[in-house]
Formats: sequence, structure tokens, C-alpha cells
Amino acid sequence: MKPTITIEYCPRCNWLLRSAYMAQELLTTFADDLKAVTLQPSEVNGDFHISVNDKKIFDRKDYGGFPEIKELKQMVRDVVSPGKSLGHADTKPHHIDDI
Repeated sequence: MKPTITIEYCPRCNWLLRSAYMAQELLTTFADDLKAVTLQPSEVNGDFHISVNDKKIFDRKDYGGFPEIKELKQMVRDVVSPGKSLGHADTKPHHIDDI
């Protein structure tokens, strides 16, 4: 059975649009791998976390902020479809020393 992702966000912090953007990106990237992505308003101020089948994979407070979308996709991929290539989102940034 395909997994369900839940994005729980604080509506008082105005994080609905951020949550919707993340959901859109995950649904686009993992279209064949997911059953659903749900947005759930939190009853706790400042709460923002992401779960796959009720297992928390990201918490804003523990992380110290929000992930870049590339990082989020990698977190989800590692749980949902570990062998999946994310294309350019898998490449590491080039450093000036590498040139």
C-alpha cells in the first residue's frame, strides 16, 4: 500500500501556503509513490512537522527552521522510495575548491 504524508502546520503562523507548496512539490516528485499528501492545521502554536504513515520524519523545532525543498524531497525519498533518483536534486553543490 502506498504511504500517506501528513504536513501539520501552524495556521496562526501563516504557514498554510508553505505547506501547500511543499505538498505540491512532493505530489509532483512522488506521483507514482504516494497515496496522498494531507495538510493538517495544528492546535499547537509554532508546530510544523511532516510524517509518513504517522512516523515523523521532520520537525521544524528539532531542525532549527524549514528545509530547502531539495532536502525535504531527499528526506521523503529515503522513507518512501529509497532507490528513486531525484535527478539534479541529488547532486551535491559544487565548491570553488572543486573547480
